Amino acid sequence: MLYRATCNFSYKATLASAFNRSARSLASNFHTMSPIRFPPHFANTDHRQRSLNQMRSKQLGLEKYIYLNGLKGRDSDLFYDILLENMQEMIPILYTPTVGEACVNYSHIWRRPEGLYVSIKDKGRIRDVLASWPNFNDGRIAVVTDGSRILGLGDLGANGLPISLGKLDLYIAGAGIKPSSTVPICLDLGTNTQRYLDDPLYIGVRRPRPLGPEMDEFMDEFMAAMKEVFPTLLVQFEDFSTDNAFKYLERYRHQYRVFNDDIQGTGSVILSGFTNAARLSSAASGLPPSDHKILFLGAGSAGIGVAKQLLSFFTMSGLSPEEARSRIYTVDSKGLITADRKGLQEHKKFFARTDYDGPALTDLVDIINHVKPTALLGLSTIRNAFTEKVVKTMCALNPRPIIFPLSNPVGLCELDYQDAIEWSNGQVIFASGSPYKPVSHDGVVYEPGQGNNMYIFPGIGLGSILSRTRHVSDAMVEQAAIALASSLTEEEKAAELVYPRLARIRDISAEVAFAVIRQAQKEKLDDNAYLRTLPDSDLLGLIHDKMWQPPALQLRSFTRL
Repeated sequence: MLYRATCNFSYKATLASAFNRSARSLASNFHTMSPIRFPPHFANTDHRQRSLNQMRSKQLGLEKYIYLNGLKGRDSDLFYDILLENMQEMIPILYTPTVGEACVNYSHIWRRPEGLYVSIKDKGRIRDVLASWPNFNDGRIAVVTDGSRILGLGDLGANGLPISLGKLDLYIAGAGIKPSSTVPICLDLGTNTQRYLDDPLYIGVRRPRPLGPEMDEFMDEFMAAMKEVFPTLLVQFEDFSTDNAFKYLERYRHQYRVFNDDIQGTGSVILSGFTNAARLSSAASGLPPSDHKILFLGAGSAGIGVAKQLLSFFTMSGLSPEEARSRIYTVDSKGLITADRKGLQEHKKFFARTDYDGPALTDLVDIINHVKPTALLGLSTIRNAFTEKVVKTMCALNPRPIIFPLSNPVGLCELDYQDAIEWSNGQVIFASGSPYKPVSHDGVVYEPGQGNNMYIFPGIGLGSILSRTRHVSDAMVEQAAIALASSLTEEEKAAELVYPRLARIRDISAEVAFAVIRQAQKEKLDDNAYLRTLPDSDLLGLIHDKMWQPPALQLRSFTRL
């Protein structure tokens, strides 16, 4: 029978259930099939290495993504075992930058059901759709996207599911969240991208996105149903459009256990990196921390979210909230954002300048010369926006300028690391949103920082789950950033890194989770009273003990019949 969007709900639920049973059967099939099905000497070989070799034989990132996706479906334990041992190699495939390409092409590379789609057509019965998820009683964390602003790639509609899948893989790898407790969700609300509406293989509903009351009613029903079906679940919003990202975070954050990684997670990880970068910059200039100035190129949800989080850097340095806000400048496609601009979007008003009444400043170099920032942060998704002239202007103003081009993926990054080092002659303190390789310049090897949210959100998730926090507060996110900033080893400090090396991610996540738990306790937001009785060393040990590990991979010897 051909399954169409016009099928009735009971058939859709039955089909989803069958798909879920099939997926679970496939994942366990490798371990349960009869020994006679294996080659005679299979147990004498290293299947783990074989799988790695097969992945590495693929030439394109998307091909590697498809292979790993298939491996996870066939043998999830082997997949996660390989991931934990090869994170530096595999994370750029499973998440940024390759996941962006996977999303763009998802309707064409789709092979099997992986997550849960909740459609605008499910309105009125969303609870039943959520309850079709297998083992829903085990659900502890969901990543929810509506596909409306995937990375810097725009409205990808139902193709956005790999973002939720990839983010949850990072929760599992980075913080040991148990795979069966994760729930990847894509809200299929339509798309305003015409090429998808015209694509005969597009897997989403074919309609424009809902606006206003229709969208609000859907989200209200969805969040209420999530609370009912998954009562202990933490919801992470991911890649909603800018206005909706702010809107729904504020709408639900005090009602449900929810946070937005684009706003809070990105802000937290950049606060951490900036704290360490400012220390290095101030050591070179003699400037007190409170005298730094930050210029943002990009004023969307991520840009404003990061800017608000960085207010903490200045208040912790002794400034008042108003003084802290005066140290931050924002720039969008129309130039320096000032309060007298007509039609200014609501979320941009907070940092709009009231101390400039001259002609509009639209050129980035002119804005830099006017502001004289010590730090330039990019969340604009404008490729190569930080030109050689921009970098050299920053260097003329600062002995060690802080430049963080944070847009993802690499194809939308404001500045490549090679250019940053060459144009600054190694002066720049650099962190990007996407991974770059070390660069050699004048006989010195420079190691880039990556403001990867993976440093923060797994620990926030784990700490929230273990403490059973009722809400994720701003102070919890701030303490996560402080814990990350403090996690550098002496060797990493000597190398002038602004972020720790990702190979230590589970230790880092444990420290972040510890800080989140203690802050939740301080604010009396936690429902796990037992953790309050533990001394710090015991709590940290418990956090490590709660981290899931793939079952030991043992290819047992067996006798063929």
